[in-house]
Amino acid sequence: MHVEASGGLGLIRHYTLLGTISVEDNLDKQKFDPREANERIRQAWSRVLTKYPGVDLDFSGELEDIEESLEAMQTLFLLGVGLIYLILAAQFRSYWQPLMILVTVPLAFAGVSFGLALTRIPLSLYTLYGVIALTGIAVNSAIVLIDAANERMRAGMSVEHAIVWAARRRVVPILITSTTTIGGLFSLAFGIGGKSLLWAPVAASIVWGLAFSTVLTLFVVPLLYLLFMRRHRQPGGEPVRSSRWWRRAA
Repeated sequence: MHVEASGGLGLIRHYTLLGTISVEDNLDKQKFDPREANERIRQAWSRVLTKYPGVDLDFSGELEDIEESLEAMQTLFLLGVGLIYLILAAQFRSYWQPLMILVTVPLAFAGVSFGLALTRIPLSLYTLYGVIALTGIAVNSAIVLIDAANERMRAGMSVEHAIVWAARRRVVPILITSTTTIGGLFSLAFGIGGKSLLWAPVAASIVWGLAFSTVLTLFVVPLLYLLFMRRHRQPGGEPVRSSRWWRRAA
């Protein structure tokens, strides 16, 4: 480590009406990251803290910006999920079906984790931006699937036949919609024609998450639909059954 002393302007800085002394450094990020450096400073300060009563240590700079960004993204993520749930609950007039749709969000996160590990893209603020954007994209396939199943149930099908019909008839639109989105972001995510350090991690998160969530949605959502909707009944209280109508429609 190299330390250099130099002269500066004769200024007395204050922070919250208290005199302050600012210490700045340029880290070699190949050896230290800001979090590790600040942790070492905290440990060293704890050993000499009792010698300097009335003196406090505060951190700012890159680490503070990262922590503020993470807190802001956590708030935005929870707000986004909450708004999605409210919109779906109003649309489907159900408390359970929006939860079934939101199951696709952790499925997408699993795809992001696998994709970043496979391509050796580090987890950063920009990949988290892509994860937040992915939250609103990944639910589209489940919305199409459940809406089609609800439509068939209103027409008189049983729960089993309705979800099978929806999975058969909506698999191609779901795959086409996801493929076009992935195709539009593919070149940006994998640097075809030039790699962007800013937007490539965002696009990579969306591409990997959407690809995995689309495939898994076609298997997981029908099973959840059967689990939660098997006891669905008509207003009169009788279960909905129409196997013969389903065979004719299929």
